[in-house]
Amino acid sequence: MPDPELDRWNNRFAAPGFVFGTAPNAFLAAQAPRMKRGMSALCVADGEGRNSVWLAGQGLEVTAFDFSPVALEKARRFARESGVKIAYRVGDVNDWNWDERQYDLVAGIFFQFVGPAERARVFAGMARALKPGGLLVVEGYGPKQLEYATGGPKKLENLYTEELLRESFKSLEILHLAAYDAEVDEGAGHRGMSALVDLVARKAD
Repeated sequence: MPDPELDRWNNRFAAPGFVFGTAPNAFLAAQAPRMKRGMSALCVADGEGRNSVWLAGQGLEVTAFDFSPVALEKARRFARESGVKIAYRVGDVNDWNWDERQYDLVAGIFFQFVGPAERARVFAGMARALKPGGLLVVEGYGPKQLEYATGGPKKLENLYTEELLRESFKSLEILHLAAYDAEVDEGAGHRGMSALVDLVARKAD
């Protein structure tokens, strides 16, 4: 049966160029001091590969998934051209096996296409996918993003707040949690003043 949401994303990623650019997400890149070569990383809903390619370039062993095969074909080509190796897999956040393997780093950047019930399951899975001592890095849009309209979901229920992330990841040690407004320039998909919510959390040893 055709999947309208998959068709929408495939069509979006089929456009020339990179929808969200090729540079890594700025918040993720700012966490570089917390990373070490050889760490294992999982990139959730990684799209065209900007974040996974950057992480692999830092010397991390990266697995990344997205449910759009069109996006992943771009990501594979980008990785080859960048001289890095990444384990790319087609997968949906709703049926990803979060218990298959544990990682030193799990990154979830702007994947706000799921509602509250699905999000709760995904967040719980991301926490389980961390090794003891592993780091979780999450960035998303906050409610004021509906006013800015510079990217992200159009549904209030899909947006993040500090309280939501603190409660969702209360089993982890919160190292950084902040909501703020800032200019974002990530391709045509994310550009302009934006309401952001950032989290870095650590799983207990």
